Amino acid sequence: RKGGLIWRVMAFGRQSRGTERQVVLFVLCVCVCQSGAETLRYSLVEEMERDSFVGNIAKDLGVSPSQLVSRKARVVSEGNEQYFRLNLNTGVLTVKETLDRETICPQNDICTLFFKIFFENPVQLIRGEVEVRDVNDNSPVFPEKEMVLEILETASPGSRFPLERARDKDVGSNGLQNYSLGSNSHFSLALGTGKGGAKYPELILQSQLDREHQREVNLLLTATDGGTPPKSGTAQVRIVVLDANDNIPVFSREVYEVRVAENSPPEQLVVRVAAADPDEGSYGRVRYAFTQTSERSRQLFELNAATGEIRVSGNLDFEEVANHEMVVKATDGGGLSAHCKVHVEVLDVNDNAPEIALTSLTVSIPEDAPPRSVVALISVRDRDSGDNGRTECAIDGDLPFSLTPAFDNYYELRTNAALDRERTAEYNITIIATDWGRSRLSSRESIFVQISDVNDNPPEFTQDVYTLSVNENNNPMLRIGKVNATDADAGKNSRVSYALVREDKEQPDVSINSENGDVYILRPLDYEEVRAIEVTVRAADGGSPALSAEALLRVLVRDENDNAPVVLHPPPDGSAAAGELVPRWAQAGYLVAKVVAVDADAGQNAWLSYELAKATEPGLFRVGLHNGEVRTARAVTERDAPRHRLVVLVRDRGQPPRSSTATLTITLVDGFSEAHLRVSEEASATDPDGRLTLYLIICLACVSTLFLATAAAAVVVRLRRARQSMAGSLPTFPKSAAESSAGSLPRGYVYDVCFAAGTVNSEFRFLRPLFPCFPAGLPHGPGDQRSSVCSANLGEEAD
Repeated sequence: RKGGLIWRVMAFGRQSRGTERQVVLFVLCVCVCQSGAETLRYSLVEEMERDSFVGNIAKDLGVSPSQLVSRKARVVSEGNEQYFRLNLNTGVLTVKETLDRETICPQNDICTLFFKIFFENPVQLIRGEVEVRDVNDNSPVFPEKEMVLEILETASPGSRFPLERARDKDVGSNGLQNYSLGSNSHFSLALGTGKGGAKYPELILQSQLDREHQREVNLLLTATDGGTPPKSGTAQVRIVVLDANDNIPVFSREVYEVRVAENSPPEQLVVRVAAADPDEGSYGRVRYAFTQTSERSRQLFELNAATGEIRVSGNLDFEEVANHEMVVKATDGGGLSAHCKVHVEVLDVNDNAPEIALTSLTVSIPEDAPPRSVVALISVRDRDSGDNGRTECAIDGDLPFSLTPAFDNYYELRTNAALDRERTAEYNITIIATDWGRSRLSSRESIFVQISDVNDNPPEFTQDVYTLSVNENNNPMLRIGKVNATDADAGKNSRVSYALVREDKEQPDVSINSENGDVYILRPLDYEEVRAIEVTVRAADGGSPALSAEALLRVLVRDENDNAPVVLHPPPDGSAAAGELVPRWAQAGYLVAKVVAVDADAGQNAWLSYELAKATEPGLFRVGLHNGEVRTARAVTERDAPRHRLVVLVRDRGQPPRSSTATLTITLVDGFSEAHLRVSEEASATDPDGRLTLYLIICLACVSTLFLATAAAAVVVRLRRARQSMAGSLPTFPKSAAESSAGSLPRGYVYDVCFAAGTVNSEFRFLRPLFPCFPAGLPHGPGDQRSSVCSANLGEEAD
């Protein structure tokens, strides 16, 4: 109600603009005083969803949502985390994110978050607090899943053995409430209470242990909280029964209480615990270890197992944990143990400098702003306690600004005099906060305050010429880079927009984003058609009138491997289907053919290599890797097939490579005209090929003589049989072979032998002998394979 009344008074003050300035200042003072008088209090449970309802600020303050908007209200949380959000349209306060009480307030049973409602017009602060109530979202957890106790078999009934207590992050009734033990015949469970009211479980021996009868006893310990429904955690307790040892260690004190400063260096001695055992030998040697001690305390303190000295091992922090409670177990060589408690109180020292937080900051101030205008609201916090946490704040240097205390630890930054932009365009204000500790600590924070500018600077490109590149066959609307221009002005005067300067009506292949200068290619480009594109880019700012600048944009098109090799020879249309002829006397390296291919790409995309992909006989031919020449890999032999089919793979060196194939048909022939031979003009008379020709002639003569003799013998045998078949009649012989109706001797063999004197190789052409058509029953020559071939085959070449 007070806030609503103050608002109506201020509204009346705004309507009466003709009143004196003293009335306005009086109203502002009343607002500031009243702002510290009210505190808004709300509560909510943890783990509520984002944007959950906290409270209705407008209703609780007695103002309308429109007044929240006009007064530029905002919510400000203490510290660096912002937990709440204010909806100015409804006046409802909601949480920004799901709140976890255990994360926000890990050490406190009551978790309260503080915030402030800040009004800018006029300036007003209203404090508020939200209590985060706990829910049962955490189960009790033991430090270890298995606890091992070593107990002497001579332990008397009623002996107590403390166990590690469970930890539950929840508080109140949701926290740890009770322990239970699984049924057994030896132990029962009791609860002990430590310093601060924390409960821990203790095993009570009910009946005597017998190691010879049972070496180990396994128990199940369960910790239960008080939530609805309750949650629980379990741990296995393994009891190891030890042999007889009738004396246990005894500490000199049951509780050790010490104090240590939070700035104590590592290895500093905190306390030395001592336990005596009257036994001798291993049963009298005592070892020390932590038990029932939090993990954080174990990290900060180190216990010497042999001497019992506890030293600092980490960085102590009073602001984090002020008290540490540890339990030390002393165990002798027989397994008997005793316990003592060590309470360490951490003393605060001035080790935290003040923290400066900027709650509100006006980015730009017009140079005609009146004196005493509020520029920013600043809060100062020191995590130390007492005088170490008290602070004072001041401005470094002689500047036209001053700091005015508002309330609590808040200060207002105001102007002291009129501002002149032409003299100073911006101010770097350094704020110094100092605490009241014995060794005073301070911190500094800088605030930049800018004066309003005019549009007096044109945009400037970072480069006069921008060179970008793109691969051909690109996707439409592909981003290839950007151009960038900056403007020294502020606000809308510095907002730069980009556009292409078109000198003709033709649609360009390049487009530019007017807001950020990203350059796009509108359509796929072809390197073989377009190698480069040049356009002019203009950058204009948002001032009135607008200023602009221009730069040249050059786009280079990079080649891609988008063309496969094209085979020129042999032609792919099959016009060279007749193939290539290779003589059977061809030696290794004989040039059979050459595959010729081209690639329309450039660079390594057009570098071609040739390889033999498929062959009728792979070992007979080879292909040159770079020239495509097909040559014999070895000498041709009589056993090689007469016809061969080769598939040559032509591949470029692009990524990924492209390829084509060429097919060659090769025929091995015996007869080969002199025009197909390679003549060597430097062959000597002693050339080994001359000897080969002589040997071939001799072989040919021998074969011909043998054939003629065989044919003559066959004719004689035939005639003798004919004479014997004629009964007493004299035979009549025809005068010529043509007059015989039953045939006659075969005609002489005709051989066409061609020799070239001085050539590397000579060629023989053997024509078939002319055989008459013998009628059935006449004798044939032995081994004659063509005795039934008629004279119509005259002149046909032998195989």
